[in-house]
Amino acid sequence: MGNVDSLARVPMFNRIRNWYVRQLVARRPIAEPLWQEALRRCAPARRLGATDQATLRVLATLFLESKSLEPVQGLDLDDAGRVLLATHACLPILKLGLDWYDGWHSLIVYPDAFVPHREHTDAAGVVHRTADAMAGEAWGRGPVIVSWADVLDGGRRSGHNVVVHEMAHKLDMLNGDANGFPPLHRRMDRRAWTRAFSGAWDRLHEQQRHGDELPIDPYALESPAEFFAVASEQFFETPAALRQHLPEVYRLLEQFYRQHPY
Repeated sequence: MGNVDSLARVPMFNRIRNWYVRQLVARRPIAEPLWQEALRRCAPARRLGATDQATLRVLATLFLESKSLEPVQGLDLDDAGRVLLATHACLPILKLGLDWYDGWHSLIVYPDAFVPHREHTDAAGVVHRTADAMAGEAWGRGPVIVSWADVLDGGRRSGHNVVVHEMAHKLDMLNGDANGFPPLHRRMDRRAWTRAFSGAWDRLHEQQRHGDELPIDPYALESPAEFFAVASEQFFETPAALRQHLPEVYRLLEQFYRQHPY
């Protein structure tokens, strides 16, 4: 990214045409060794063509400038780790733009799985306390939280990407609570989305009841919100498998993310 003139060839940048952004990217470029390391460790980014990689690099630069990456519990997050996180985070918005991440500021990074202690009251007035280990979490207009160990492990576990998962939740929340129904683009058919995701959901539950091996992480069946997030992970990490087993879901994610990873 050292050559600012190359930005003129990036389609997204041509649309932005923003002097401040141009100056920012020129002043605070991601160093070439850090970018190559991020590509080495992020397979979906590595598979992109040169133009899309250049766009992703611009977005990652802007993400690092606009969001606060906050390691906790003694985690030492170096520049390479920060660039890797930004690269993963910007995959879902490659064709959407950074404004889809407006309204929140912090990405909190734990060294490993974290255990939030919570309580809720059921309909009978009974208070329940939970303390479940988590790899990631996204709050409505609050932070995104991820486990660094799970970020590093994602590339070794087929179809898993905790950063993409939590960013998908953020996109889902743009029109309210996370429910597996993010704000669709103008020409997308809401009924087609409902049919495809509900139909896949029902079929997968049926397979699960019969003890069949599922073509997607079973955690997807926890809720429609998790189904969308897990399907998004697989869309970027193992698109061929998602297209083979859930073709209608794959096609609609292509339309939503405006990408064709397979």
